Amino acid sequence: MGIFETMRVSLSGLTAQRLRMDVISSNIANVETTRSPHGGPYLRRQVVFQAESAPPSATLLSNQLGGQLATPSAARGVAVVGIRTDAGAVRAIHDPEHPDADENGNVRYPDIDVVTEMADLLAATRAYEANVTVLNAIKSMAMRALSIGRA
Repeated sequence: MGIFETMRVSLSGLTAQRLRMDVISSNIANVETTRSPHGGPYLRRQVVFQAESAPPSATLLSNQLGGQLATPSAARGVAVVGIRTDAGAVRAIHDPEHPDADENGNVRYPDIDVVTEMADLLAATRAYEANVTVLNAIKSMAMRALSIGRA
């Protein structure tokens, strides 16, 4: 794996974790939202990741040359497949005075556990920081390689 390929893998991780942090922040901000644009309470969202695989053209070229090329590694970073919504994650609280109460006096709130969201946010932050550390190490190695070439 070359230096630019490593940078691309790390950058894909940065992008994915940034989106994850944004979605988690949105979940925390809407923990008490009873009315959303789609008509009900806010629904908890989660980012779905998938490993990016080697481009089919690289694998095909390697196979056509009888495996003479180095087989590309399977993983090429991370991709965001989508954002999943937990449709059934709703809790009802009896509050007949609330403007969004139904005919039984129940108000539907999103079933979001703030502690779980904060733990997920911490994990996403750590993953983001790890990718930044990798990029800084790559930059340092490149600068050192350039300085060796000058001498």
